[in-house]
Amino acid sequence: MRELLARADSRELGEWMAFAQLEPFGEEREDLRTGIVASVFANAHRDPKKQKRPFTPKDFTVDFEGAWVRARQPKWLQLLNLVETLNAGFGGRDVRKRDA
Repeated sequence: MRELLARADSRELGEWMAFAQLEPFGEEREDLRTGIVASVFANAHRDPKKQKRPFTPKDFTVDFEGAWVRARQPKWLQLLNLVETLNAGFGGRDVRKRDA
């Protein structure tokens, strides 16, 4: 982490944060891929009489940091979060009025 912070400026880190929101990568994404494969396999062998509801990838992954909650956010809120991340990464200020 120290080497990363020594080599990358805030702009580059902001770009990586924005990219990660648009094209997620890393362990969380790999867990989702594994969950997809597991759910397909489980549904192919599921007895609909015993298990009426089809399995989903969520049934086979651990939600360590609320990823499923973020995925259910409305698209406009996801985009707003992205704009806020980019703004902070590029050194911008948030000039919106906040209600107290």
